[in-house]
Amino acid sequence: MNRAGGFGVRAGALLTDSARSIPAAVAFKMIIPPRAGGLDTTWKTQEMPVAGETDHRAGRRLTMDIMRRPSTIAVGFSLGLLGREVVRRRRAIDLDGQVVLITGSSRGLGLAMAKEFARRGAKLVLCARSVDELAWARETVAQSGAEALAVPCDVGDRAQVQDLVDQAMNRFGRIDILVNNAGIIIVGPIQDQTLEDFKTAMDVMFWGVVYPTLTVLPQMMERKSGRIVNITSIGGKLSVPHLLSYNSAKFAAVGFSEGLTAELAKEGVQSITVMPGLIGTGSHVNAFFKGKHRAEYAWFSLGASLPFTSMSATRAAHQIVEATRRGDNEIILTPQAQLAARLHGLFPGLTTSVLGVVNRVMPGANGIGTERRLGKQSKSFISQSFLTVLGRRAARTWHQYPERAEVEGSVMGGRGGKAETPA
Repeated sequence: MNRAGGFGVRAGALLTDSARSIPAAVAFKMIIPPRAGGLDTTWKTQEMPVAGETDHRAGRRLTMDIMRRPSTIAVGFSLGLLGREVVRRRRAIDLDGQVVLITGSSRGLGLAMAKEFARRGAKLVLCARSVDELAWARETVAQSGAEALAVPCDVGDRAQVQDLVDQAMNRFGRIDILVNNAGIIIVGPIQDQTLEDFKTAMDVMFWGVVYPTLTVLPQMMERKSGRIVNITSIGGKLSVPHLLSYNSAKFAAVGFSEGLTAELAKEGVQSITVMPGLIGTGSHVNAFFKGKHRAEYAWFSLGASLPFTSMSATRAAHQIVEATRRGDNEIILTPQAQLAARLHGLFPGLTTSVLGVVNRVMPGANGIGTERRLGKQSKSFISQSFLTVLGRRAARTWHQYPERAEVEGSVMGGRGGKAETPA
């Protein structure tokens, strides 16, 4: 006899014994669920006799109904998935002709998303602090035939954000999709992090989300249409050591974004929370490192470069744009980030303890102390080894070395060619 059959017999016997303990004149009613796959889809009550041989049949019938419940659950789960797909289809929009404003779009993931939106026919408003880098990015996306406006802006400055939105409105008349993507990474142990590091992180990655959102929201609510895409991080769900200022700002951004999703649902405006893990944009070369900066850059560059720890920027941009088109409430990028988020949700104390162990083997404090060094200024044998080839290639692809491209482009320009940035 198999294990399931044994369980059925034991359960039937238990139910029969229980039934015999009830007076014969008493009958009870049980709720019978609809049978999976049948034509009868109504819930019923059925009277169950409890005496003699009839007791045994009632027990067996009740046992069989219990054993059928997994099928009912499976049907319910399938109907839930079907309902989710119906909602997705109703929310989905055509991106052709949509006006998309992307902050932090002169390089990295912002540039990758700009190219993906452009490929789908969107009109773009690009934003970054560097005028030269922004001009380069506009020319790049314009090559695909997209209409693009480039506006220099520090998203941590409310007045500059207002000017950005005003210029976008004057050019296109509306903003259909806002992508809050601007970010800054400061890596180092808490002993070397300063109050200024936390302030800078909050200015860019929290207020740099709040200011653009509150500025574009009135015209979206008036039209009962619009999408706000907030690029947060798995660091907004799980605080990784040596990234405390970054994680703090991302936690705040996640809370703001999830709250928006709930509050704006009735207004016809959708907020989409995007939580990437490590993305191969090469952005680590422009991150700031403190303390033992070369050792910090070594581990960070490995994580951002290895194919089994990171996702390509092109793939990430495609998934984000698709989530935007569908109107998903939330998307977590990379399987590693999805697993980390689920484990932390189930076992927060355990994951925090594990991260405490990880922190013990990470670089210590001191070194250059509270001073900042860019990743490109913190090279070592490990960060320049064959293990980080993909990361350095991504940095070239996604414009993380603009100063090299400008210098080499001007030199090669006299010979009618365009330079390729070296590794």
